[in-house]
Amino acid sequence: MSDSKFTAPIIQELLDSELSERSLIPSLEEKILTIRNSLRPGQQQMADWQSGPLAISAVPGAGKSTGMAAAAAIAIARQYERSSSRRQLVVVTFTRSAAANIKAKIRKFLRDDLSLPQTGFFVYTLHGLALNIANRHSDLSGLQLENVILITPTQSHRFIRTAVEQWIINNPDVYLRLLEGHQFDGEETERLRRQSVLRTEVLPELANTVIHEAKSSGISPELLREWSKQTTDEYAILSVAAGLYEQYQNLMRSRDFIDYDDMILAALRVLENDSARHIEQNQIFAVFEDEAQDSSPLQTQLLEILASNREYEGMNTDAIDRVSTYSPLNLVRVGDPNQAINSTFTPADPIYFRQFCEECDRIQRLATMDRAGRSTRIIIEAANFALKWINNQWLATTKTNNKQQIADNRQVPFRLQTIRPVEAGDPQANANPAPVGQGLELYTPRDIHHTVELLSQRVIELFGEDPTKNSAAILVRENRQGRWLAEALTPLCKEHKITLYDVGERDRRSHVPQEILALLQFCDRPHSPDYLKAALEALVQRQLIPTQDLNALASLPEEFLYPGPLAPPQPETVQKAARMCRSLLRARLELPLYQLISFLALTLNYDQAELATADKLAERVNQQIAGNSSMGGMLSALSEIVSSERFEPVETEDSEERYTRRGQLTIITMHKAKGLDWDYVFLPFLHENLIPGRFWVPPQSQFLGDFTLSEVARAQIRATLHEESIIPDVSQAWEVAKNLKTSEEYRLLYVAMTRAKLLLWMSAAQKAPFTWSKPDNLQEQAPCPVFPALKRQFPECMVNLAVMSK
Repeated sequence: MSDSKFTAPIIQELLDSELSERSLIPSLEEKILTIRNSLRPGQQQMADWQSGPLAISAVPGAGKSTGMAAAAAIAIARQYERSSSRRQLVVVTFTRSAAANIKAKIRKFLRDDLSLPQTGFFVYTLHGLALNIANRHSDLSGLQLENVILITPTQSHRFIRTAVEQWIINNPDVYLRLLEGHQFDGEETERLRRQSVLRTEVLPELANTVIHEAKSSGISPELLREWSKQTTDEYAILSVAAGLYEQYQNLMRSRDFIDYDDMILAALRVLENDSARHIEQNQIFAVFEDEAQDSSPLQTQLLEILASNREYEGMNTDAIDRVSTYSPLNLVRVGDPNQAINSTFTPADPIYFRQFCEECDRIQRLATMDRAGRSTRIIIEAANFALKWINNQWLATTKTNNKQQIADNRQVPFRLQTIRPVEAGDPQANANPAPVGQGLELYTPRDIHHTVELLSQRVIELFGEDPTKNSAAILVRENRQGRWLAEALTPLCKEHKITLYDVGERDRRSHVPQEILALLQFCDRPHSPDYLKAALEALVQRQLIPTQDLNALASLPEEFLYPGPLAPPQPETVQKAARMCRSLLRARLELPLYQLISFLALTLNYDQAELATADKLAERVNQQIAGNSSMGGMLSALSEIVSSERFEPVETEDSEERYTRRGQLTIITMHKAKGLDWDYVFLPFLHENLIPGRFWVPPQSQFLGDFTLSEVARAQIRATLHEESIIPDVSQAWEVAKNLKTSEEYRLLYVAMTRAKLLLWMSAAQKAPFTWSKPDNLQEQAPCPVFPALKRQFPECMVNLAVMSK
């Protein structure tokens, strides 16, 4: 037998064996199909994406991040399969923690389910993406990162305050008109009080609001000034806003500072260049955006340019017009317009994502993720009922007031989108779990103290003998409620070995440098009305002095601090504030400079973690001023730390998981609770004066009229951005602003309700404080309008307090 005849059968046998083994290995397409089949219907539509625009409107608890991670991994796998190019998928989300979470999920799908390298994609926050582009093309962006400092301007930021002062110097006539308000008798004390209100409250608030709104939409001070010519209000609000905005921009440029909107603008400057734009676009095969309801116009424009597959036709082209069946946009946007809870204090506006959804729906490119397994069924029913009831009430009120109906209902609080339980065989473990008790419990306590009693009883029952088994949270509308609750519940939680975690207390530690700076500036210049007021605000915030009219105190510092023998007697609240301020001034004279920060930390009654943060701050400042130990040097170093936001508070851990640990009762605001969930959720203090609340004019600024300048300006700017035919006048703009706030507050309640898995506990006490800065001042308070409606709809869930008390 020849060698060839001998080896042929062996070779054939080896080939057959290898082919047989290969047939047992799933192909990439089979692995993709396995992932797809493990998803819910709405998630599957995302996973089936191949090209073009796609909008996904998701309900709470639908698994947005899991669906996006799976769809991203599948898109990367298909890119591997059909192309040898190294083009990447760009995934964009809202926060750094969300970016880290989705990155880990995509890597897991690629590694464990697809057996592919964990490459082919980048995950960014929107600002991180913009900064990356600007940094790669610094000659085009104009940003030299080694020479600039990033800040987040707030109403109290020194750049805002400086811009206000410069604007006043340059516009004395306009400032005088504001000072006069509706009427003014020329009395000197009242004039000083109004000056304080304008310089420290009204104008900084107007500047802060308009700078955010305008810059995030690509509006220049010059364009804002042009818009102001279309308005006729007596104060020329948009013109004042344009001047403040211009002063702020000049200050930023002169000091080499940038803010987050400058990052987006810098990236867009890069993409105006044909060559740079093609370089960036050729590196990307698609863009996936999470939390799209929170995007601003400029952010949306940036993503659409990067997702474009052909020559970008003009920087100002309306993106929506390009959404068609054959659109060049390889863009997937995922969000929930019903969870848009940032639009009244950030430039985010859910109207743009709603429009994108409507346009995608027109070309059958809209997917709805409406199956949610997080909550038990009665919680889902309650959330769905609240959504429909609020929309119906809004429409009924609109018709009653004979207002012009908006054709596309853009201003209705909610998009009509019903949460549905998952289907049988859903892959999520324990989806739509069985309720604890009724699953929904509705209480009407006598007052807030009775609320704490009832809440405490339920917490003890739920945590039972094993407090480590379940997670629970109390969601509050504002931090002052959380602080009051934490004090009331601490003894109970210690007794029953339940960990109590007040998230607001941790957040306050990040304000340590700012509070210390405010007190030190006062110690350095006690006769400055601005510095005195800032110090008093810090003391009020820490509840060390009673809430009172600080403008009246700050307008005459000497009379407040050291009243003469002929001065009228000071009320006890004023005396307490004056004594506290004088003790600070005495410490400035008696203590060495290096001990001042530690003394102020003790004076502010900081807790252990805050004291640790203050010690870290003192060490940092003392290092910086070594060799130049002076109050001026200390203030300069502290100002730099506060303005550049480089200082981080002392933390024991940095994961969001600390909010949802088992065996822990977390006190957290409704805003911060978004994206989280717990077995048991408590929603106390559901009163009309907070949800939806009222747009009210602070008494100290009522001399200007029955509106606030900042909210009128915001509404006028948004009306122009929404391409309405005319800019609303002051009264119309104020009504629009009130409607925006009402809608957002109701969406916030919806978000809070949908955080619960097994039990949703809701209460509205008959008596509650009008303001939580004075929690002992109880009065009759109407419940949030949704609460009585829920009681009528779910009478079996009303808890009979008379039976409980027996």
